[in-house]
Amino acid sequence: MEEKMTLIRYNKPNREIDNFVPKTFSQFLDTVFDDVLNTNRPVEGNYLPGLDVKETESAFEIEVMLPGINKDDIKIDLEDRVLTVSGERKSIKEEDNVKYHLVESRYGRFNRSLTLPTNINRDSIDASYTDGVLKISIEKDEKAITKQIQIK
Repeated sequence: MEEKMTLIRYNKPNREIDNFVPKTFSQFLDTVFDDVLNTNRPVEGNYLPGLDVKETESAFEIEVMLPGINKDDIKIDLEDRVLTVSGERKSIKEEDNVKYHLVESRYGRFNRSLTLPTNINRDSIDASYTDGVLKISIEKDEKAITKQIQIK
């Protein structure tokens, strides 16, 4: 005799309302995997933007990849030699009659810090933001360039 299996759609209970406690290990696993695999909402948390740093003969150039972030949501600070870029990538707002099938974008607050070398000109820092890329340029200070000393 052949047994047939019927699949029933799993409806995640609202834990805030029912204070849901799984009765079986199988229900517990369903809850864990439903929480992990649920892609119907944006992923909130810490957002870690990509960072590129390069050096030319006359300057240091830093590029921070911040796609989808408004310029007004970015803050740049320099304290001593530590340059910090921080802000928030705000999540998309839920819309009525819209169902997301996949959301791989990351959202949330970010904070990236770099310790700069001693040979920078603090007054020359320039920043621009175009097409989701923050570019920071810092000229070198010729007076502060490290001198190598020969041992006699």
